[in-house]
Amino acid sequence: MKTDVVKPKDVFYNPTQLVVPLFQRPYVWSKETQWAPLWQDIVRVIEIISKHNPNASHFLGAIVIQQVPTTLGALPTWNIIDGQQRLTTLQILLDALHDQLVHRGLEQLAGQILPLIENPTDYRASEEDRYKLWPTNRDRDGFVAVMSATAPADYDQILASRLSDAHRFFSEEIAAWLGDDDGSIGRARTLVPTILDRLEIANIRLEVNEDAQAIFETLNARGTPLSAADLIKNFVFQNLDATPDAAEQAYLNYWAEFETPWWEQQITTGRITNSRISLFLWQWLTARTLSEFPIREVFSQFKHYVNTVAKDVSALLPRIRAASDRYRAIIEGAEKPNGPLSRVELFSYRVGTLDSEVARPLIIWLDEPEQTEVSGSDKGRVLATLESWLVRRALVKTASQGANRFIIDVIKHLREQPNDALPEAIENYLASNDTPVGYWPGDDEVRDALVGAKAYTKYRRVRLRMVLEAVEDAKRGYPDGKQLTMGPVVREKGTVEHLMPQKWRKHWSADLTEEQQFVRDQILHQLGNLTLVTQKLNSTINNGSWLSKREHFLNHDDVLITKDAMNLAPLEWDERTIEARTDQLAEQILDIWPVPVGHIGLPADTPRQPTETAHVYIAHLVSSGWLNAGTRLRCRHPNSQFADALAIVSEDGLLYVGDTAYDTPSGAATAATGRGHNGWWWWVVEDTQRSLQDIRAEYLASLGEADAEIIDETTIVDSVFSFTENDDGEEME
Repeated sequence: MKTDVVKPKDVFYNPTQLVVPLFQRPYVWSKETQWAPLWQDIVRVIEIISKHNPNASHFLGAIVIQQVPTTLGALPTWNIIDGQQRLTTLQILLDALHDQLVHRGLEQLAGQILPLIENPTDYRASEEDRYKLWPTNRDRDGFVAVMSATAPADYDQILASRLSDAHRFFSEEIAAWLGDDDGSIGRARTLVPTILDRLEIANIRLEVNEDAQAIFETLNARGTPLSAADLIKNFVFQNLDATPDAAEQAYLNYWAEFETPWWEQQITTGRITNSRISLFLWQWLTARTLSEFPIREVFSQFKHYVNTVAKDVSALLPRIRAASDRYRAIIEGAEKPNGPLSRVELFSYRVGTLDSEVARPLIIWLDEPEQTEVSGSDKGRVLATLESWLVRRALVKTASQGANRFIIDVIKHLREQPNDALPEAIENYLASNDTPVGYWPGDDEVRDALVGAKAYTKYRRVRLRMVLEAVEDAKRGYPDGKQLTMGPVVREKGTVEHLMPQKWRKHWSADLTEEQQFVRDQILHQLGNLTLVTQKLNSTINNGSWLSKREHFLNHDDVLITKDAMNLAPLEWDERTIEARTDQLAEQILDIWPVPVGHIGLPADTPRQPTETAHVYIAHLVSSGWLNAGTRLRCRHPNSQFADALAIVSEDGLLYVGDTAYDTPSGAATAATGRGHNGWWWWVVEDTQRSLQDIRAEYLASLGEADAEIIDETTIVDSVFSFTENDDGEEME
């Protein structure tokens, strides 16, 4: 076994072919978790090289390859034992870069890339020898289609696959970064050597007779890797200039607390899980340095900060501990369900329902020693303004990409202002921003997002509840109105309920035409038909007539927004009252999260940042633990002629019907029945009867994408087969 650190050109330059064995899983990397972070790492390396470290590089991870015996003169071949996802992605990235260079007429730079993606013709004994990497059989068609496409690639004409999605992503990112101005050639001359020479890979090469499986199992053994906090702790105490007794006392005073359950709890932000202490150190360091970097680089950034700025770790330790104490107090305060919260606690609670940690560095920055002279009321006004910005953007569903960097820019702007001018400074900064990533939605855009929308299905339930809680608290005089003795509403305990029942046909029968029924179904989930219920309703009340429901709420419920709804319709609750109350609630929401007088938001002719499209595969559900390998799936209709249909979930995200594997739920359902089905809806887990569609929805909700558009094989199936449901929920063609 030989191990060394190599660059992409070292891996791919010589005539060779890296083969993914058939038993390995297909390509499963995705934009959110791998492609985008890789591209961001490349861009960041270029920035670091240009600013302060000309020798900077980025470590991509390890690969394990084993030489395959070949005949004399044949193309040297290696089996990929570990790292096939990484190597495949690099090939896609390099090919996308080559296409962009060719398209721009930069033939010399493109010529540096070509030997890394194609073997010379003189070394090819077959067409497949053209490729430096040869994937598993399930990926070959997609790989060949995109790697052999003529530049610029026409993705609408290329076989659709995850590989073509990856190629499109990298091609578009490269094109956007290079630009079309006079500096594009210079940027290309920087990008090519960065990818070829500054990305590093640990290359483990096995000889023919070495036990590849044993090495693979060792590399992937269940261990506990060091966290960022572990690495920082070791670095700090190795560099602490103190006697052993003094170092131990410093550990007890300033670090031992971080090794308690609260700080070691695993916290998921976006799609990444880290210990709370690692998350805090990342956010604190971001507030101190005002630079953007991923959490996986917090240790290296911390070392750089100590070596270039802080210098004295003995003085740094108490500062970190003081910031962490304030951090914990805010989080724990925000978790209290009862009673008034401080402004920062309320901000933390409300923004937390948006699944957003982007504002945490600003909270930390406001409490750092440099901002001691900023009054508590001014800090509260800063947070109230930022809360309006965050909530309004969540309501109009702007994309969150770039928000981390934008918040850093906000803090940089505030840092340059006098301490007594921060509230006006942040308001002016946000109001004057006209970029998609930073603009502050105006009243008209928020109204358009709320009025007429199916709020119940458009927004995650936790966010809807927070908004209704805020409206209720405002009526009670909290946080800063004429406060009532009843106190603020209990947080996180209420449920969002429909005033007109969802099953209105069964419980609120009405003589309506087919068109009127359609209209009612459209209006049913609007904001005006929703309220906050703090005590569970029994089915009799929930589905009872309007008059009985109204009497109950007026006499037994203390939620003021519900009483307002009751007073709006003394006799009948119908479409007109729902729309009227939607208008009413929308105006109250605008008052709670205001914008400056006259503020419009993003100009109408400015392109808005689109919400990202979610691509979901069974492999995502398996790899993230939402679906276990070996799970048995059955037809959702136990009395159907296909009740015995069975699919088994494999570890690599395939569905086996008999001995045949299928990439998609619909493909498996079609194979089991001989007819087209929406497989996400059709298959249910044998033990729980939960459909794949429900599991997928919960998975997306955990990522903050419960309302994202789904573009996957279900869309394809639905374009060919038309489905309806009968009253019992049974699928019918």
